[in-house]
Amino acid sequence: MSSHHIIREKQEPALYIHHLGSFNEEYLGQLLEWSPTLIVSAAVYEKAISLGLKVDVVVSSNDQDFQENTRVIHAKSAELDAVLDYLISEKYSAVNVINSKSELRELGSYIEEINIVVFTETEKSYAIKSGFKVWKPKGTIFNIEVVSYFETSNLKQTEDNSFEVINDGFVEFIFNVPYLFIGEVL
Repeated sequence: MSSHHIIREKQEPALYIHHLGSFNEEYLGQLLEWSPTLIVSAAVYEKAISLGLKVDVVVSSNDQDFQENTRVIHAKSAELDAVLDYLISEKYSAVNVINSKSELRELGSYIEEINIVVFTETEKSYAIKSGFKVWKPKGTIFNIEVVSYFETSNLKQTEDNSFEVINDGFVEFIFNVPYLFIGEVL
């Protein structure tokens, strides 16, 4: 018996590569596995093409030539804002962002409209709502910006103020602010 998985357009999160640096190619392959809409900064465009990636959209501040059938988002600055505005207008529900640092807190105004996960070379960051529950293996490390009281199960605080999963299993977060910003060490 075979199973067929039908992928609808915009069902998978879009992928925006703002800064690639030495991002782990295995993780990049996982993010590209279901052929998401691929958006890149003009600064990353040549590197993406050299990796054999099909770029759908480029964020650029000038008029340069790109592959045929590549759309351009014009942005003089605040490229990430331009990308998020574009994705929201195109009715995307989620985006994965590869960047040199996580600027998730600065993107707070977008969190109601689109799910954002920011990947750096060392961390995966995202915003969660109270009651969020996820299964993680023992030893997984979370960096949590504690801005208010929160309760959690199956986590212990470490000496460097990160949080470690105690046992394989679910971790649940309960808190009284609209969102909690967490980073998961890769």
